[in-house]
Amino acid sequence: MKYTCSPEDDRYVMLKSIGVRAVDDLFTDIPEAMRLGKDLDLPSALSEIETMRLMEELAAKNRPGRCFAGAGAYVHYMPAVVDALASRSEFYTAYTPYQAEVSQGTLTAIFEFQTFVCRLTGMDVANASMYDGATALAEAVLMSMHASGKKSVVAGDTLHPHYRAVLETYCGANGLELRILPSANGVMDTSALAGALNSATAAVVTQNPNFFGCIEDVAAITGAAHVAKAHSIVVVTEPHSLGLIAAPGKLGVDILCGEAQSFGNPVGYGGPALGFLAAKGEFMRRMPGRLVGKTVDSDGKDAYALTLQTREQHIRREKATSNICTNQGLCALRAVIYLSALGNAIRPLAELNHRLAARCKSLLASKGFTAVFDRPYFNEFAVGIKKAPVVMKRLEEEGFIPGVHLGDYYGEYADCVLVCCTEMTSPAEIDAFAEAVKRCAR
Repeated sequence: MKYTCSPEDDRYVMLKSIGVRAVDDLFTDIPEAMRLGKDLDLPSALSEIETMRLMEELAAKNRPGRCFAGAGAYVHYMPAVVDALASRSEFYTAYTPYQAEVSQGTLTAIFEFQTFVCRLTGMDVANASMYDGATALAEAVLMSMHASGKKSVVAGDTLHPHYRAVLETYCGANGLELRILPSANGVMDTSALAGALNSATAAVVTQNPNFFGCIEDVAAITGAAHVAKAHSIVVVTEPHSLGLIAAPGKLGVDILCGEAQSFGNPVGYGGPALGFLAAKGEFMRRMPGRLVGKTVDSDGKDAYALTLQTREQHIRREKATSNICTNQGLCALRAVIYLSALGNAIRPLAELNHRLAARCKSLLASKGFTAVFDRPYFNEFAVGIKKAPVVMKRLEEEGFIPGVHLGDYYGEYADCVLVCCTEMTSPAEIDAFAEAVKRCAR
């Protein structure tokens, strides 16, 4: 088969066979005013060497900065083994295994991803089918709705604004009421939570650490949810925090979801993201996507099989709990390789993240920039900086990515910046950043 455009004669035969005269006739259902009506304005074709030079010129315009931004996408070191193994040809094109049981390698990777998630979170069961953290949250809420038969959800305003927007869309489409609970000193107001719950509440949604970087009182929130016979759903956008703070499963959380990008996947423009979803055993048959189980074959050897799979191809669409069907295989594989290489070192790595953030917070305080919230945190914190947008612009000109402007999402925090440090932020960079903030804020 040739991969060249069909010649005019072939095109004429094809158009005639379907009863039209020209290619434009195929688009008559698109209003005339909305069609381009002219050729695309494309430059002339380039040779390979000309293309390479152009790409190098464009790449040279990049100004990589010293990154202090997080807010759901985190820059972590990726050991070379991740790229080396994930780029092997047998893995690189792996996608949904349609003849699943003959794809033992893929099933093994998915099983190990599920196992890692369960061990890190303390939950009973996990799947490997989520596109990203925000849609994983939406699926978690739908699970709760289907399990309880209730139609109302309470979420803290400390939930990532992007996640909130996705959740609002899903709730609106499924007839769910979403109520946002105001925060107090950077965390969910637990004193007001009980009054916000009633017999119609299916779940309480909490992000931990939350969008402000603060660590929530998950045990208290979960307790209040259970008193009201509602589920407790926790969202994690920075999974490295699980190396340091208490596993949600040990705090009684019913459903856990979030974003696993920072486990072995680079930060790019919009992705790749890797959602995860874990829950108590009672939710196992309500989980969207696929679960891989371990068994033995007829010779008694270890084997892996798809044990549960709510794919829309397999069941009637109106009965489907979710349209999610990809297993995010390559991203999950990278997470598995990363966590295998990291092993128990995830705890000291998490401690290092916290120490670096604490150093940054302390240095900024010594320059006159105090933290907005007096709460425990992991590797992010909000700091007050007068005329923050102006100062951030100056910092960018000095080669820093200074963080995330909270005023873009919360009017009351117009002069506040969310700052993040990971193991990729050196002590020298933190020192330089603190000096630069002081200089740029004058």
